[in-house]
Amino acid sequence: MKKILVIDDEMSVQESFRNILKREYALAFASNGAEGIQRFREVSPDLILLDLIMPEMDGMTALKRLREIDANVPIIMLTAARTIKTAVEAMKAGADDYLTKPFELEEIKWLLAKTISNRDLEREVQALRTEISKRYGYENIIGNSRPMQELFEKIKHVADTKTTVLILGESGTGKELVAKALHYNSGRRNAPFMAINCAAIPETLLETELFGHERGAFTDAQTRRIGRFEQAHRGTLFLDEVAELSLPCQAKILRVLEERRFMRIGGSETIEVDVRVIAATNKDLEEEIRKGRFREDLYYRINVIPIVLQPLRNRREDIPLLIKHFLDKKAREEALPPKSIAPEAMEVLCQYDWPGNAREMENLIEQMVTLSSSDRIDLNDIPPTLRKRLNQPNPNWMILSGEITLEQAVERLERQMISEALRRCNYVQTRAAQMLGISRRQLKYKMDALGLTDPKNGSKKDDEE
Repeated sequence: MKKILVIDDEMSVQESFRNILKREYALAFASNGAEGIQRFREVSPDLILLDLIMPEMDGMTALKRLREIDANVPIIMLTAARTIKTAVEAMKAGADDYLTKPFELEEIKWLLAKTISNRDLEREVQALRTEISKRYGYENIIGNSRPMQELFEKIKHVADTKTTVLILGESGTGKELVAKALHYNSGRRNAPFMAINCAAIPETLLETELFGHERGAFTDAQTRRIGRFEQAHRGTLFLDEVAELSLPCQAKILRVLEERRFMRIGGSETIEVDVRVIAATNKDLEEEIRKGRFREDLYYRINVIPIVLQPLRNRREDIPLLIKHFLDKKAREEALPPKSIAPEAMEVLCQYDWPGNAREMENLIEQMVTLSSSDRIDLNDIPPTLRKRLNQPNPNWMILSGEITLEQAVERLERQMISEALRRCNYVQTRAAQMLGISRRQLKYKMDALGLTDPKNGSKKDDEE
């Protein structure tokens, strides 16, 4: 039940409110401003009804004191017809609305319900904004490696500026996540973040998507459409896969970036926008320029601040952190008990190159969590397809899964290392032995045991050439 504090020196007014509201609200009363401030601290009401004319401390003074304590609690002023002007001044000073005496029953109930509902909605919106800011804050981008620490510092430095940013990185490295971190850590956080994948929309529709169109601009344009640039006014527009834009579309985007204005398709009105553009691509734009597929002037316009995201294979120390993050995330989403991961399974996953980066990892973790019946992910939960994609068979995985014995794994490693040393030394045994840190006699013994010969002539070279 919502709590209402009535501050009024007239006992008849207090009694009227008690009779009208006691079934719907929890009520507290005070007879002057000073007492009202004390009662406010005690009961923490959801709304205050505050009389303008009172002895000791009038309503205007009480209003200012209450606003110093709490800038957000809804306050409705109670006033006689002759003091409506003062009530309007009170609203300028921070009151939410006013009621004129004598009160209409339905008016009171409607105004109280509307005011409390509006304030609840404001709190909900603020809570959502706070949650979004947390979710896309740079501190929630996972990684302790040096490249990631450098990324965090760059986001901190660049976020609260108007500067255009170009995010470069392979697919799945989290380019949109970084773009959102830049937006939600800037002064534009309460304005829209609009994202558009330039590769996912046909070229014939992309211009409409970006700039909008007027009714009748073409055959199917039955109504006016607002484009992404206009929707992102005072916010951020994220152009993902910007290298996929056609040259004519690139020219139009360049003009908007330079002039901060455009016209809808089929329109004659110039629309001014305040939009920060963040672009991203997994392509080498300089190479695209050399091939004539990307405008050099647009490249320089969007590449004011480049941010390069390293693939997972270049920051392997972050892999365990990401695996743990995705395990916990999946457990939360599915309301499942948290799952751990066996050390030998973690080792296999850390040795994988992750060509799809974090996106591939998240999909794999979801698959393993869904299919695993245990509270721990182990080697048997790793899909066979992943093991096949490893550059080299993982000896640890093969031994611990029972596929080969320890002796077989040692023999494989010896064969691999000796063969590589011989190849590099043109099969001169003396040099190969030096490279391996063993004697020539030891090398010859191991070669005989493993059946290794010079593939060119089938014999073993014993002397220096």
